[in-house]
Amino acid sequence: MQIKFRALSLSHKTAPVQIREIIALSDQEIQRILLKLKEFFSLNDVLILSTCNRTEVYYSHDLDLSTEIIKLVGLEKGLPDVVHYLEYFKIYDNDRTAISHLFRVAMGLEAQVVGDIQISNQVKRAYQASADLEMAGPFLHRLMHTVFFTNKRIVQETSFREGAASLSYAAIELIESLTLNTYQPRILLIGVGEIGEDVAKNMVYLPNAKVTITNRTLSKAEEIAKPLGFDVVPFENCFDAMDDADVIICSIMRNEPFITKELIKKFDILSYKLLVDLSVPRSIETSVEDVPGVILYNVDNIRSKTSEALEKRLSAIPHVEKIISESIEEFYNWKKEMMVSPTINKLKQTLEQIRREELSRYLKNADEKEYAVIDKITKSMMQKILKVPVVQLRAACQRDQAEEMIEFISDLFDLDREKKEN
Repeated sequence: MQIKFRALSLSHKTAPVQIREIIALSDQEIQRILLKLKEFFSLNDVLILSTCNRTEVYYSHDLDLSTEIIKLVGLEKGLPDVVHYLEYFKIYDNDRTAISHLFRVAMGLEAQVVGDIQISNQVKRAYQASADLEMAGPFLHRLMHTVFFTNKRIVQETSFREGAASLSYAAIELIESLTLNTYQPRILLIGVGEIGEDVAKNMVYLPNAKVTITNRTLSKAEEIAKPLGFDVVPFENCFDAMDDADVIICSIMRNEPFITKELIKKFDILSYKLLVDLSVPRSIETSVEDVPGVILYNVDNIRSKTSEALEKRLSAIPHVEKIISESIEEFYNWKKEMMVSPTINKLKQTLEQIRREELSRYLKNADEKEYAVIDKITKSMMQKILKVPVVQLRAACQRDQAEEMIEFISDLFDLDREKKEN
């Protein structure tokens, strides 16, 4: 019987952020759910992916376990009414659609920012979590390595990953390029609203930077900074922190500029001070650039870069989908071969057992030389007998008739006799 690969997905396409936050799983929660799935359902191929935009479970089983899996998630999260969230999950109950969805997610086609490179790394971590718990069998191992190889092809053969297509990530790329020659640049992020929070999460990709966060609500700044390993300063100390910083990213809502030219003139600028204004309306006066050593970038500057990158990514989508299609077909060819492998091995074992029994019966008195000759002849005969059914099994795979051929050969050679005897 074929392995039936399935998936259930709650994402930014099916659920608002309030629901995604409730269902989102930590690494520890994922590990516990994986172990429960192994214990309760004897699952060996499971992948759980949980990010800010999606929580998904991929698994192999004959039955649709969507409701049971969601109940396990609810049990882990302490949600007694979790079945009410079922409507937010999309179920991929068909083998090919589940596999196709995994490829599209891993490549970034389903991301909020098309081509987002972070999702590929998140999928790798999810796979590693399953492998560490021995919940990735030959099927999932092969599938995931095909996914990773496909990602490599897309990077090498298309422009799908070129440039930064999100405002926050483009800001990080800009900061990285402008602080390249600065040892441990000091970065101050002012405001952790939706964009500010996204920028904070992306700053983990600046490994040498010393990041500090400030926000009107101190608890919100601490909540975001703590898991990322960043420092926090109270908002009333913001101006002192601005004086110390090499880079200031401002993402706050105000009707008038928060950072003015007169304020910046008071700072001791030794070499440069980079200001990045991500606020709308703008929170930094454009005239700050009149101050020697000050460099200012605003939303429009950065967005022009993201628009160009996004256009390149969108134009590359047909090529990306073609590569994905080729990879899925290649995987399915392997999957078909895997389906008949147990029957081929069983047939070999059955014929080998018959051969050994007959040798044992008729060559009791044969000397070593005679036995070696007859052993070699019978092995050769067995290989020739095996050739036709093996070729027919593999041909049946290509015609999607493997199950019928497996049943025919099993009956013809009585391969299931051990089950009957037991």
